[in-house]
Amino acid sequence: MNNTAPSPCFVLDEQKLENNLSLIKRVADQAQVEIILAFKGFAMWSAFPIVRKYITGATASSVHEMMLCNEHMKTKSHTYAVAYKDDDIDQILEGSSHITFNSLSQLERFGEKANDLGVSVGLRVNPEYSDVETDLYNPSSPTSRLGVKSENIINDLPDYVEGLHFHVLCESNSYALEKTLASFEDKFGHLLPNIKWLNMGGGHLMTRKDYDTGHLIQVLKAFKAKHKLHLILEPGSAFAWETGTLKTTVIDLVENGGVKTAIIDGSFTCHMPDCLEMPYRPKLANGYPEVDKGQYKYRLGGVSCLAGDFLEAYSFDKPLNVGDEIEFLDMIHYTMVKTSTFNGVQHPAIGLKKKNGDFELIRTFDYSDYKKRLS
Repeated sequence: MNNTAPSPCFVLDEQKLENNLSLIKRVADQAQVEIILAFKGFAMWSAFPIVRKYITGATASSVHEMMLCNEHMKTKSHTYAVAYKDDDIDQILEGSSHITFNSLSQLERFGEKANDLGVSVGLRVNPEYSDVETDLYNPSSPTSRLGVKSENIINDLPDYVEGLHFHVLCESNSYALEKTLASFEDKFGHLLPNIKWLNMGGGHLMTRKDYDTGHLIQVLKAFKAKHKLHLILEPGSAFAWETGTLKTTVIDLVENGGVKTAIIDGSFTCHMPDCLEMPYRPKLANGYPEVDKGQYKYRLGGVSCLAGDFLEAYSFDKPLNVGDEIEFLDMIHYTMVKTSTFNGVQHPAIGLKKKNGDFELIRTFDYSDYKKRLS
């Protein structure tokens, strides 16, 4: 990585992003489906001029994401939110080409108005199948607040409902999608003759090296031919998968109870929350998540005062010293979008590694960014 990047800093690799975008466009073209960007996974709008070379749409889950889509993807959004407020609905409808409602009550409340304004109306459903094992990321449980279960759709949907939507996958493969579609057809197949589009949500990790894109294309083409529907996929992780890093620096070394901890100028709770929520152990450019692979072992400690702001020991080939770089891999998707300034911790800068190898510093953060979030 270019040494001109400050620390801490998120660094997006332009070439790796374009590689992912090229694959996504190829899948969309060959399967004759629409693949759009989910801002919940990747919303680095300074990179959207690159994204727009390959795809034209995006999905939003709030007023602010919709505004970002309008301004920087330069298109109206496919919008889904768990619930819409009366104060927001007019603005949402103005900036959306599609709107999906999470419940029958919200559909009844706002659906006809959306249709009258020319916005394509959809309903999120729960097919009650998912391969996601972590409860925090599983939206298809029987008691989930996300989507309508088939048992609650007693009558046909209103004529103005043009689409259905499900989102039950998380970094899943095409075989999980195939099983999801079987469950979806079983529970909601009777509704398919009366709709125009089906949004299959996100979680389609088609840019992962072991993903069977040929099978994905086959599944999508078969479903499209069977039901004569316009199909939409909205992955987030797939766009930014393995496209960049978070550069940090060791600023102290402490030892207690026989455990050595390398304190970095980043934070897991502030900058890498999935490491604590999932839990997820990222790979390093210069160390190993396997504790016995390297000779020297260190916990990695964040700089916030939260007691749990650390990851259990990583191993290294040589001792760590103050000033050494710790570079976390695959830190662009579902990381930058979740950061906070808890404890006043310095937010990482944002930069771009250009295709020619040069580093471009896009954004730095200072006291005013922290202050403006408070009052």
